[in-house]
Amino acid sequence: MKHGRKLLASSVFLAALSIVSYGYVGVSTAQETQDGDARELSSSAGLDRADQDDAGHMVNDGKQTFRFDTFGDEAFWGDTLHLHQAIEGAKLGGVGPGVSPSTALAVGLKVDVEALPPALIAALKQGKVNLADPATTLALLKLNSVVGLTGFFNSQGSLRSIGIQCALCHSTVDNSLAPGIGRRLDGWANRDLNVGAITSLAPNLQPVASLLGVDVAAVKSVLGAWGPGKFDAELFLDGKGFRPDGKTAAVLIPPAFGLAGVNLHTWTGWGSVTYWNAFVANLEMHGKGTFFDPRLNDPVQFPIAAANGFGNIQNTPDLVTSKLAALHFYQLAIPAPRPPRGSFDEDAAARGKALFSGVAKCSTCHVTPLFTEPGWNMHSASEIGIDDFQANRAPDKRYRTTPLKGLWTHTKGGFYHDGRFATLDDVVQHYNSFFGLGLSDSQVHDLVQYLNSL
Repeated sequence: MKHGRKLLASSVFLAALSIVSYGYVGVSTAQETQDGDARELSSSAGLDRADQDDAGHMVNDGKQTFRFDTFGDEAFWGDTLHLHQAIEGAKLGGVGPGVSPSTALAVGLKVDVEALPPALIAALKQGKVNLADPATTLALLKLNSVVGLTGFFNSQGSLRSIGIQCALCHSTVDNSLAPGIGRRLDGWANRDLNVGAITSLAPNLQPVASLLGVDVAAVKSVLGAWGPGKFDAELFLDGKGFRPDGKTAAVLIPPAFGLAGVNLHTWTGWGSVTYWNAFVANLEMHGKGTFFDPRLNDPVQFPIAAANGFGNIQNTPDLVTSKLAALHFYQLAIPAPRPPRGSFDEDAAARGKALFSGVAKCSTCHVTPLFTEPGWNMHSASEIGIDDFQANRAPDKRYRTTPLKGLWTHTKGGFYHDGRFATLDDVVQHYNSFFGLGLSDSQVHDLVQYLNSL
């Protein structure tokens, strides 16, 4: 839109200049000037509309990529790990008991109600759908209704492979039909999703074990420690499954909304929004694309990545790169959701707002309206009073200043990268102590209410 307005202003200025010039030399009539001015305005308006149309197409294309594109990763999750066989179950041609809808919902998978036919919705409401049968899961996959999963079926109707999308971790549903079944909420962190438990179902985890240089039992131990809402993006880079204190090295799944204007947006930086999209599509989802980051060639910090050439990946055909621009555009277009009315104390929040930019000094780093620093929004562990384990797994060895809008959507699992603070009250009290702010309990309460209002 700004581009269109600049073009419009420029064309108006040129038209005005032509009136003065032609009037001075006496070679143009008033009617000719008006006609020329109209043509200029018409052209600018056309460009403005074209920009808007292009933006709309980009958002729609990006949404499709975010929700449905596997980037060819079914070659890993299905063809290599055989996860689809565990979902299908032995009775339907796979292995084991299979994954019923009840089991799928229990590990945090979600169902898009808008992808279900009316008859099925009616049957679900009446309790006439067998949610204990893996065959029902396959039916839901055929409807493309399982958020973040795509089933690939052969001509006989059995499942031949499975792929994942961005939406698996970064979307949830509003539970409008039932818990885990509702309308999509893109960009929301799925803090119910147990990625480790789902991955552990794969019949063939030997490729992962071989990559990490351990046995399958060790892989399952690492995956089993993750729990709901956590994922370890660095595991395939440095092989560190656990922290020195014995806790999982996995971190909480972050939201993917409210990123417009934000530079580094993952817990420990790494790169911009579109960098991380390429990183995840190639190295975490195991899609088939192109990715370049020579920092991963460091055998000391990233031994697994360096040994396997993850700093320079090239696939033909490249199924990722052409999707990155629209995917980036869509993510930047997802606003942080506003909190529900009545979910916080408005009077207390008003007092908390004054504290936020005053004695609490929050706005020093959480600069409004982005609520993170414009620019390089990173800090060392010593600056924020925590350990540096997770920071040291990233190239810059720092932690990012978290954007605060929409905090109310991802309270489950705790706060900070690893959920070490169970509540926002705990977070504020940490800074109160670390920085010696001297906030009273009532001030902490008011500040928390303001954070809940963002």
